[in-house]
Amino acid sequence: MKTLPLFAQTLALLLLSLPTLRAADDTPVPTEDHPVEDASKFQLQAKADPSLPTLFLVGDSTMKVGTPGQRGWGEEMAPFFDPKKINVVNEAIGGRSSRTFQAEGRWDAVVAMIQKGDYVVIQFGHNDAGAINDNFRARASIKGVGEDTQAIDNMLTHKHEIVHSFGWYMRKYATDVKAKDGIPIIMSLVPRNNWKDGKVVRSSGEAYGGWAQQAATTTGTIFVDDNEIIAEGLDGLGQEKTLPLFADAKLHASPAGAVFNARMAVSGLKSIPGNPLGPYFSPAADSIPAFTGTAASK
Repeated sequence: MKTLPLFAQTLALLLLSLPTLRAADDTPVPTEDHPVEDASKFQLQAKADPSLPTLFLVGDSTMKVGTPGQRGWGEEMAPFFDPKKINVVNEAIGGRSSRTFQAEGRWDAVVAMIQKGDYVVIQFGHNDAGAINDNFRARASIKGVGEDTQAIDNMLTHKHEIVHSFGWYMRKYATDVKAKDGIPIIMSLVPRNNWKDGKVVRSSGEAYGGWAQQAATTTGTIFVDDNEIIAEGLDGLGQEKTLPLFADAKLHASPAGAVFNARMAVSGLKSIPGNPLGPYFSPAADSIPAFTGTAASK
């Protein structure tokens, strides 16, 4: 049997020891696979201290969600950072794709708040598949990283729209942040609760995880392979012991799972060459090792 990498062994033992991972949350499990949150109920957060640098989180329901029983990993990130040194602002919203987060104007509002030296984590992919135009969600981007476009009269918003590829939208996030002298960090998407031969199925190559990495490479942006990092952590626990981490059978995290995923994100951020966020971590992050694989790059 293949021995797990030291990182996976260490994280598995550490996380298994946490009380929150020993039992599933008793909140009723929702049946919605990809909840679409009402934007009016998820107003943008403000910086607690505008004089400090800010870590913005931008993504979908795996990062922030309002569905009972589910919790996004971004909602568990603040305790790992020192509030006297950095703001943590979670602007994610459930049901958005790389395309609709921009099309709704939410991204422009985030960009307006970015100041020199701010960090922006961008993570999408779960909602980028499906229909490009329908009267239900109309949120898919064109698959891949190309420059192809599709002009539509959006049946849901009743607006004319030029739809781009997933890679195009991810590149735009990165270049917009850099234009404000901020530091973008592209993360691959959280893995689904999908196992094969005792391992979590990864998203790489010609899939959203791989396309996110290609967008990061093209724009010279920091890339953290959150998909691989979380998958290794889950592999270390084993499929049966990961059940309490999921609020549904497919993807969304329970409160315990959100803590798990947040710790994986911290591990990934610590693995960025030069550890630029190192000075901002709180003592709560001390026990989390940097990922030692090749999942982070500049």
